[in-house]
Amino acid sequence: MQLIKSDINIDFLGKRNIGYIFSGLLILASIIGLIIHKGPNYGIDFAGGALVQVRFDQDVSIGQLRDSLAALNLKDLSVQDFGEPETHEFLVRTANVEVQGTGLAPAVSGAIEQGIGLTPEIRRVEMVGPQVGDDLKKQALLAIFYSLLFITIYISGRFELKWVLSGVTAGAMMAAVYFLSVFNVSMPILITSALAVSLGLFWRLRLKYAMGAMIALIHDVFITVGIFSILNMDFSLPIIAALLTIIGYSLNDTIIVFDRIRENVKGETDKTGLPALFNQSINQTLSRTILTSLTTLIVLLALFFLGGEIIHNFAFAMIVGVVIGTYSSIFVATPIVLAASLKRMSA
Repeated sequence: MQLIKSDINIDFLGKRNIGYIFSGLLILASIIGLIIHKGPNYGIDFAGGALVQVRFDQDVSIGQLRDSLAALNLKDLSVQDFGEPETHEFLVRTANVEVQGTGLAPAVSGAIEQGIGLTPEIRRVEMVGPQVGDDLKKQALLAIFYSLLFITIYISGRFELKWVLSGVTAGAMMAAVYFLSVFNVSMPILITSALAVSLGLFWRLRLKYAMGAMIALIHDVFITVGIFSILNMDFSLPIIAALLTIIGYSLNDTIIVFDRIRENVKGETDKTGLPALFNQSINQTLSRTILTSLTTLIVLLALFFLGGEIIHNFAFAMIVGVVIGTYSSIFVATPIVLAASLKRMSA
């Protein structure tokens, strides 16, 4: 099935500066959102503490619930709506509780019943210690970092036949991350520094495809996290799963474009003809790119609207990631490879 004619010729690379500006604005908005909210809105998985989901048979206000729970002296207590308004469900969160284990749910139920005269239905109880939450946060960051690093090995080996060089580079970065983590260096700072050094090495070693892919993937993950922060949505383990899935999806789309670029530019020595060949490659794969994205989005939209609140945030992250990942394959990864190729020919 071909959605777009094979002879189409849209000048994508001629508009790459617009793409750079758009990506810059998205990244700037993400940074501002993260600064304002002091990072992502970590869920119980990462922040530690307790969560109790309650349901009522009639309307209850958040203020009533908060007032009735005040007697429990819960640290950093928050109450928020959950699901559709007609379900009358709420999430009660606390960073630390005096009542431990199975005693939390009865304590919350009893305080609500005494405060507003209604007995809630306890739908869910989750508890995570602060140390466990901190460990999960570190492991999640490492999972994202290593996935990006191993992907670049594959990209370099497949498109530039530099398996050994990329493998040695990745091995050195992994060893450095492990060594510095022993000295309790802040994990976000450590991962950010490692990614920056990796990009510098890719540029120095002329691993242009690996560099383009890594920048595009960092772009996708960072903007998705930023949007979650701007909307103040819970950032939990399922969202990490979504981010890793987004990395895989975006990479697949990028590889399709890169593969066609490699075929079209093989043997090309005139740098003035490169932009046209890169643009031709994008147009030749455009139909497949759009069809893949549309079919994926149909499933994700069904999950988002019909899958229920438990999977709502995961589906939202995937929708954002698919849209941004499709965009970055054309307007981020490809222009970077073009710039590196032109630089190499000029050297």
